[in-house]
Amino acid sequence: MSALEDLTAGLTSATPSALSVRPSVGQRTASSRSLPKSTHPRVTIVLESRRVPDELREGVKELAENSARGNVSVVEQVPRGGAAVYVWTVGFRKDEDLTPAFRGLGHVLAISRGLSTFKHPDAPEEDYMSQSSDGAAVNDTVGVEGGIRWSGNVGQDLRREEQCLFDSVGVMIDCSRNGVLLPSAVKFLLRQLALMGTNVLQLYCEDTYEIKGEPFFGYFRGPYTEAELREIDDYAFALGIEVIACIQTLGHLGQMLQWPKYGGLRDTAEVLLAESTETYAFIEKMIKAISSPLRSKRIHIGMDEAHGVSEGRYRQLFGYKESTKVFTDHLRRCNEICTQNGLSPMIWSDMLFCLPAKNNQLSGYYDPNSVISEDLTSSIPDEINTVFWDYYHTDSRPYTSKIAQHWKLANKAPWMASGVWTWSRFWTALPFTFATVRASMKASKEASSGVQAVMTTIWGDEGNEFDLYSALPGMLYQAEQAYTPLEEVDAALLRKKFDGITGADFDDYVYASKLDDTQPESQPIDVRTHYTPNISKFLLWEEPFYSYLSPQYRGYDLESHYSHVATYLEQALSTDFSTMTTIAVPHSVEDYPANKRLQLPYLLARILSLKCHLRERLVHAYKTGDRVELEALGGGRREVG
Repeated sequence: MSALEDLTAGLTSATPSALSVRPSVGQRTASSRSLPKSTHPRVTIVLESRRVPDELREGVKELAENSARGNVSVVEQVPRGGAAVYVWTVGFRKDEDLTPAFRGLGHVLAISRGLSTFKHPDAPEEDYMSQSSDGAAVNDTVGVEGGIRWSGNVGQDLRREEQCLFDSVGVMIDCSRNGVLLPSAVKFLLRQLALMGTNVLQLYCEDTYEIKGEPFFGYFRGPYTEAELREIDDYAFALGIEVIACIQTLGHLGQMLQWPKYGGLRDTAEVLLAESTETYAFIEKMIKAISSPLRSKRIHIGMDEAHGVSEGRYRQLFGYKESTKVFTDHLRRCNEICTQNGLSPMIWSDMLFCLPAKNNQLSGYYDPNSVISEDLTSSIPDEINTVFWDYYHTDSRPYTSKIAQHWKLANKAPWMASGVWTWSRFWTALPFTFATVRASMKASKEASSGVQAVMTTIWGDEGNEFDLYSALPGMLYQAEQAYTPLEEVDAALLRKKFDGITGADFDDYVYASKLDDTQPESQPIDVRTHYTPNISKFLLWEEPFYSYLSPQYRGYDLESHYSHVATYLEQALSTDFSTMTTIAVPHSVEDYPANKRLQLPYLLARILSLKCHLRERLVHAYKTGDRVELEALGGGRREVG
C-alpha cells in the first residue's frame, strides 16, 4: 500500500458503533503553549529582477504579490550580508528541457515548508530518525511532547528533475450552474494552477457568455463579457496557461431554450434543433463570441448527453431519421463552422457510444464491448478530437479498454477527463477523487494509450453549493500524476506542495471530506462503476419531521461521527497548536491561513451532529412523555438537577 493509500485509508476509517446515547462534544487535543508563535521557520523567497526572463516577468510579479503567505518578493538587487538564515534567493534560466518555470517556483515554495518534522507521541521512534549532512542520525526535539525537528538541510530536496508526460494538463471549471466565477476568482485559480504545472484551463459556459444582439442569451445568469474573457486570457497567458472555451452546441442548453425568443431553435427542452439553417447561424454566433477574446485556437463544443436528439420538434419537421445519423451530420456542420473560423474542435465522446447502443445510461458509454461500425468511424470529421470522461471507476482497466475503443472510433487518442468530485455536495469528496484520478492517470500513462492531453473536471451540479477551493487537493494530485511516470505520487512532497502553494494543510482538507464519507467500508475498489455519497447535503436540507433519509443510516452513530469531525476541524481553525494527526507538524490556523476555509465544513459538521438523529429523539421523547427533553430539543431551556 502506498503512502497516499495509507493516508486515505486512515482518514476514511470505520465510523463509531451503533447509536446509543447522546454524545458529548469531543475535547480538544493537547496543545503546546510553550511552542514559538509558528512551528515553521519563516522562509522568505527573493527573486532578483535581473534573473527573471522577460517572458516570465509579469507572471512572476503576480505570483509574488499574491503568494499564500506574503513571503515572496521580486527585488532589483538582493541585499548582501546579515544573518539571512531563512532567505532563499531564486533565479530562472532558459532550458527547453526543464520543468515549466512556474511549477519550479511551486516546488521551491513546497520545500520551504518542509523544514519541520514532528514525532507524534504515538509514532514509532524509527519513523522519526533522520540523517544529518554528515550521515549521522539526528533526533532533535523542541517544545512539545513527541518533538519537532527543524532542519535547514534542504539542498537534496530542492534538486529535482522531472518531465511532464503530456502535452496538455488541464482543469475544467463549471461556470454554468449559478456559479460563474468572477474574473478575480479565476485569476486566483490560475495562480494556483501555474504553480502546480497545469497549462490549460477550460471554462465551461453553456450560456454564460455574452453574444452581441442577444440579450436573452445568459439572461439573469451573470454571463462573461468579451472584456472579462479577454482579461482572463491575458492573465492566463502571462502565467503560461492556455484558456480554452468549453461550450455546448447541441444539448445542455435548457437555460437558453426556455425563452420564447429561442423557441425556433428548440428540438426538445434541452436540445437544439439539428438540420435547421437558423440553428447553425446561431451556433456560429456562439462560437465567434466565445472564441474571439481568447488566444487559443482550440475550442470544446460539448455535445454530450444530448438525450432525445431528433425525437422532439425535429421529427415533426423533418420526419424520422436514425439519431446517430442526425448527431454525426450535426457534428460535421459544427466542425465546418469551427474550421472556417480557424478553430480546432473537440467534443465529449459519450453520444458516439450511447446513440448506436440505444442506451443513454453510463453503462451504454462505458460498455467494454461497444460495437464501433465503419459507418460511424467514417462519419466523424478528421479535425474532431474526442474527450473521454470517466469519473466513476477506481480500477484502471475500464479506462484502458475505452481508450482503445476511442482509437477505433477516431483513429487517435482521446483527451482524458477525470473528475474532482465536487458536484451535488458542499465539500469535495477527496479520497474518492484520488482513487478515480489515480486509475484514470495510470491508464493514460500507459505507453500504448497514446494519450497526450489530460484534464480533470470541476462540476457544479445542483447549484454550485460546494466550496470550489476544496477541490484544490484534487487538482494538485492530478498535476503531480502528470509529472511522475510511477503509478503513485510522492505523498510527502504532495503535502508540502499543497502547503507551500495554497497556504492550507492537505490532511485537514482531506479530513473535511468526512462530511460525506461516513461509511467508507461500503465502497469497494474493483472494476465496476462507483459513486460516492453526499449524505451531508441531504441531511442539511431534509425536513426533520419526515426525516426520509434516516433509514439509510440506521445503525450508524452519526452524532458521534459528526461531533468528531467538528472537533477536528475546530482545532484546525484554532490559533492553538494541533497535535491531532500523526502525520502533520503541529500547527495553528496562523501557520495555514487558507485553513480558514474549513469554517464551512466545521459549521456543517456541528449542525449535522445535532440534526442527524433529531427525529429519533423527538419520537422517543414524545412517546415517553418527556416534556423536558422535548422542550430542550425544540430549543428551549432544559432543567438540570
